[in-house]
Amino acid sequence: MKWTKFYLPDAYSPTMEQLVYFHDHTMSIITSITILICILLNSLLWNKLIDLNMNEHQMIETWWTILPTIVLFLIAIPSLKILYSMEELINPTISIKSMGHQWYWSYEYSDKFCKELESYMKYNKKNDFRLLEVDNKMKAPFLTQIRMIFSSSDVLHSWTIPCLGIKMDAVPGRINQSSLMVKKPG
Repeated sequence: MKWTKFYLPDAYSPTMEQLVYFHDHTMSIITSITILICILLNSLLWNKLIDLNMNEHQMIETWWTILPTIVLFLIAIPSLKILYSMEELINPTISIKSMGHQWYWSYEYSDKFCKELESYMKYNKKNDFRLLEVDNKMKAPFLTQIRMIFSSSDVLHSWTIPCLGIKMDAVPGRINQSSLMVKKPG
């Protein structure tokens, strides 16, 4: 992935695949509405005919109230399905605790074996992604349901992996959790 790419990153999890499909669905609705409005404005600007019977036409007023409601439902229902599926935890095989500190993250694998590591951010090199490269990367098992547990020791932190479609805030004194499944290695 390059920084100049004007599209969503490649999906590496089922959640991100659903988010990409929802983005495409919403953009097709927005594009069709924009094209329709442009056509109507164009015909309004170039049309010199005036119909006096259109001054009080109840049917058109009814339809231009009902159609936006239908469009909002076409956008809201898939959005709510994705929102609820992102919060579901389906029998996690492994739990990874992620603790945010002032300048680094610490990870703890505690289900089957106890392993801890600290991950510090690397400073800019020529081929590194700015503010994304770290010295010890968190390793997540492939095709395994994972429960991520987030907290912080000092201030608010935001933990995110864009290609997995996961973003969670780490708040001091509070535990947040999220579900994660990696579909592609890398």
